[in-house]
This record gives sequence, C-alpha cells and structure tokens, in this order.
Amino acid sequence: MQRRYVTVDVFTDRAFGGNPLAVVLDAGGLSTAQMQAIAVEFNYSETTFVLPPRDAGNDAQVRIFTVTREIPFAGHPNVGTAFVLATRSAKSPPRLKFEEGAGLVAVEIVQDGGRVVGAELTAPQPFTQMSQVRSEQAAACVSLSKTDVRIDGHPPVIVSVGMPFLVAELSSRDALRRATPDAAAFAQTLPCDGAFAVYLYTRDVPPAEKATDLQARMFHSGSSGLIEDPATGSATVAAAALLANLAGERDGELKLRIGQGVDMGRPSLLLTRVRKANGAIVSAHVGGGCVQMMEGTFALAGG
Repeated sequence: MQRRYVTVDVFTDRAFGGNPLAVVLDAGGLSTAQMQAIAVEFNYSETTFVLPPRDAGNDAQVRIFTVTREIPFAGHPNVGTAFVLATRSAKSPPRLKFEEGAGLVAVEIVQDGGRVVGAELTAPQPFTQMSQVRSEQAAACVSLSKTDVRIDGHPPVIVSVGMPFLVAELSSRDALRRATPDAAAFAQTLPCDGAFAVYLYTRDVPPAEKATDLQARMFHSGSSGLIEDPATGSATVAAAALLANLAGERDGELKLRIGQGVDMGRPSLLLTRVRKANGAIVSAHVGGGCVQMMEGTFALAGG
C-alpha cells in the first residue's frame, strides 16, 4: 500500500525556517512499532500519523512520535498537521479537532487572502505549575552560571498545558546565545515531574530582533544525545501561560511574539495569547505560519 506524506516547516513564513515536520496522511493499519520506525526514518523532531477519529464529531486521531517515543501532545505537530489537512481540503475548514493522548486539541486555521497560511492551537489541558528547580541547577543544565538566571519574575519551574517543561528566564540575550547543554548536569536535574526538556527565554531583545517580545531556546534529550529544537509550541505556550499567570491583570488577554531557532539558523516566530478571567487562566494558544516543503509516497511491506 502506498502511503502519502507531506513535510512542512512550521512557525515560519519561508522555506528552511521554523521546525520541520513530517505528516503521514494514510496511517490506518500501521502498528505502533511501524510508526516509530517511520519517525526514525524521517529523523525530524516529530512525525505525525493521521488516523480516522474514534468519535465522528472530531476530525482525526493524531499520533505524535519523536525519534525515541510517542508523546501525548506537541505544538508544531498540531499546527503543521492542521495546515496540511486544511490545504488538502476542497474547502478549508475554519477549525479542526484532533484526538490525542493529552486530550482533544482544537486548532484554528489561519488564512490570508483566502489562502491557508498557518494555524493556531488551543492547549488541551489547564495550566499546571509543578516543582521549582534551583537556579544553579537550571544554569548548569545549559553550561551557564547562576547569575545568568533571573529569579525576580519566577524561579526555574516546571509547567505544563499538556506536556511539562522546565522553564527558566535568562538575564540577557548574550546568556541565551551562550547556552550549551551539559549532559551530566542535565541528567542530574531531568527528568523531573515528567519534564525531559529545558526552555530558556529572555526579555533582553536586541534591535535586530525587535519584531519579538521574547527570544527563546529549548534543549531536550534525544537518541543522539542533547538536541536543540528550533520551534517548540508546547513549551512556548506553557511559558506564556506561566507569564500570564504571574501577570497582575485579572482579566483580558496576554499576547506575546516569541522568537526561537535564531541561534541555530532556523528562525521561527511563535504567536501566543493567553486569556484570563477573574484571575484564572481560561485558555492558552500558540500559532504561526507554515510552508509546505516536500510530498511523496512510500510503501511499507506488511503495513
């Protein structure tokens, strides 16, 4: 059986930016082991597999695999998969709803001049704040000193809206640029509360990056060691929810433009918005542009 796939760069408006994603459109009948092997073959940070929904009221079941494991939720796979499905529809739907391990994920389709250009997801779970990590521990994970970590806004902390991440604020853009994961320190701190990755951000944005409110980087452990991700929607929306939770406003919407991937040559722009009512977070969203890169088919014996 020939199975179709599409690759797309997510959280960018140009080819070779953002975070690449492979979307397998005809995943029915594939075993979990086969999906994992296909994800290893693509060797992207994630590969998605589109299956018929269990509930006819939803649009698809989407399974997400890294090169080492299946995960319950991720940002750029949802945005990219929704973009791919919308561009292949005779009439683009205004929104899609995906069944995933973390729950139902609603994704709004973004159009410009009648053309599908991206998507925005709603995080599937409420904002959760978990363990705090000492600033020297967080700094050591990325080969920095304790003074490179700001704690006046919040200490390094694990947060989630569907996937947990250790989030730390850095004092400067220079510190963010110098960050390099240290395997020994990383292993001493993570995993913790289910978090396998550290997300770093800074408010110190230079004039050349003035189109963003924050600049960020994200490191996680993979099959080949510690890996940097060029655009991480699930971590970004969790960090945005943390900042909204800390903000003094009890009602309204906090919007942030967050750059990522700049220091690894894959510039990305992630647009977040977090809604609050009566001091509580009502919903958290992250979206951005997408660019299709490749499409094709493959045959898998026995699948």
